[in-house]
Amino acid sequence: MPRPFRFGVNMLTIDSGQSWRRKCRQAEELGYDVLLVPDHLGMPAPFPALIAAAEATERPRVGTFVLNTGFYTPALLAREVATTDALTGGRLELGLGTGYVRDEFEAAGLPWETPSRRVDHLERTVKELDRLFGDPEYAPRPTQLPRPPLLIGGNGPRMLRLAARHAEIAAFTGGRQAPGKPEGTLNLLPADELAASVARYQEYAADRAEPAELNILVQQVRVTDDRGAVAREIAELGIGLDEEQVLDAPTLLIGTPAQMAEQLRERRERFGFSYITVLDPFLEAFAPVIEELAGS
Repeated sequence: MPRPFRFGVNMLTIDSGQSWRRKCRQAEELGYDVLLVPDHLGMPAPFPALIAAAEATERPRVGTFVLNTGFYTPALLAREVATTDALTGGRLELGLGTGYVRDEFEAAGLPWETPSRRVDHLERTVKELDRLFGDPEYAPRPTQLPRPPLLIGGNGPRMLRLAARHAEIAAFTGGRQAPGKPEGTLNLLPADELAASVARYQEYAADRAEPAELNILVQQVRVTDDRGAVAREIAELGIGLDEEQVLDAPTLLIGTPAQMAEQLRERRERFGFSYITVLDPFLEAFAPVIEELAGS
């Protein structure tokens, strides 16, 4: 029996408190299950934005997608997480990643470590959060005990092992550093490489008592009656995929709402992706797909 679909929207901008709350309510009305905020300089600060999102809505959960864990010490992050979970009524999902944009770390006055050391810090953080939230004397207490659900995002072997051991949600970004381009510029992975990452994760997760939910971030939602024309257009952007690979990439949705819904059903069967996240520029374009998949 496949896991039911869940749909999240990653919201990137705030113009005002009023417009932010209006957009959150719109997402709820359109059927989104999770309101998400990334963690990049130049974008909204995640935790206050999520508290405001929860206050403006009733049904959706809220989450970080994903935190640059290197921006935080474990003790300070635990306080933010516990407070946000309490103020959102236990609706928080905590997404963690290592961070991948060097300029942001330098702008924040933080050291830019090697990939291995960034993963080390993430692993220490996860273990320390579990230790702190497992202590009955720890304060403030999160509403969800022992802690909010954890999402870990990444594709490298160590990140996949971490997700397999600790995360209730494993998120696959479907991107990698673009060769010869500035650090933090990503190309999209073709479907076969992403399938290999999922297979590696499943191997690491074979001993889990409960399977994790698998998430994919969809980079573009393109509504069209001519899938080939849009695929050619995207391939010409130089994102590392040819036209055929664009049509097959789990990080892209192209077609009519009915065709996109069928693509997601096929990808759930092939990869296990049941938690689908889109970016907020596609908030309205993706809504008919949610309607197509309601209850499935």
